[in-house]
Amino acid sequence: MAVETFVIAGGGTGGHLYPGIAIAEEIQQRRRGVEVVFAGAGTRLERDILAPHGYRLIAIRSGGVVGKSTAARIRGIGRAAAGYFESIRTLMALKPKAVIGVGGYASGPVVMAAVTLRRPSLIHEQNYFPGLTNRILAPWVRRVAVSFEETKHYFGGRGEVTGNPIRAAFRSAKRKTRGDTFNVLIFGGSQGAKAINNSILDALPHLQEHRLGLRFTHGTGPNDCERARAAYASSGFEATVLPYILDIREAYEWADLVIARAGASSVSEIAACGKASILVPLPTSAHDHQRYNARKLEEAGAAIVMEESVLTGGSLARTLLALRGDPGRVIAMERSASSLARPDAAARIVDMIEEIAA
Repeated sequence: MAVETFVIAGGGTGGHLYPGIAIAEEIQQRRRGVEVVFAGAGTRLERDILAPHGYRLIAIRSGGVVGKSTAARIRGIGRAAAGYFESIRTLMALKPKAVIGVGGYASGPVVMAAVTLRRPSLIHEQNYFPGLTNRILAPWVRRVAVSFEETKHYFGGRGEVTGNPIRAAFRSAKRKTRGDTFNVLIFGGSQGAKAINNSILDALPHLQEHRLGLRFTHGTGPNDCERARAAYASSGFEATVLPYILDIREAYEWADLVIARAGASSVSEIAACGKASILVPLPTSAHDHQRYNARKLEEAGAAIVMEESVLTGGSLARTLLALRGDPGRVIAMERSASSLARPDAAARIVDMIEEIAA
């Protein structure tokens, strides 16, 4: 008997892959023995993230057009067209029960190929403002899942609000017991964030007299790790500095405060783990979606938003120390963050998948 196969299309960043992994976990929890195959750009980051979970990755050519030069747009369209025909061949071989698009360039050719072949298809939009790929695909797929009620407006009113799926491990994240040190988790997404790294390192002199009461775990991205390690060491701070934090759930459990970008996966994980946060939206994110994501948490009292254009070491140090000195506010932010969590998002999306695959 042939093994049932589901294809999850998208990737390029951890922010697209991790919701896909959450959906894959839920599918395999319900349907023992099925195979979930990821179709992405085939990058090393994708392989590194998927390998520990045991998922197969198929590389599909794709390219972006938003924010690109005319020449780059033409190349991107050409790569997407080539990826579409690759996807047709791939799906004809795999014969998946359903194809799920989770965003990123690679999702476009694969999901459109599924539509062409009349394979059941669904897309999920993580962000408040949908990306171009999902806006193109939405009229053609059978079902659309969104994280925010307001997002349905951009799909002509279409979409079912599920929340953004998080991996099963986050649903059992432990609450931190208050200790003598104030633990700060910093990361900028799968590629790191130079502006956040610079501001944190510039903040260290302002935090010097408090260094015995502060601990840092910092995911810098691959290019800033050694510089950051040297800065923490020379300033006398206790810090764990890594290019990329693979065991992010354990890091959340350890932290009293999170300083991060505002990608959809990050804000969903912050909410699921009930963490106070300082969010620095990426100003160049497509359609400014990170600012929308961050403002959602800020409006709920769960986060402080600091714009990159005015972010300095001094302002970041003052905000961090103000929170450290006001545990009542941190607790209130944690409760507000928890109130935004949607731990059943993956289950709700897989309910939709099962309906279209029946």
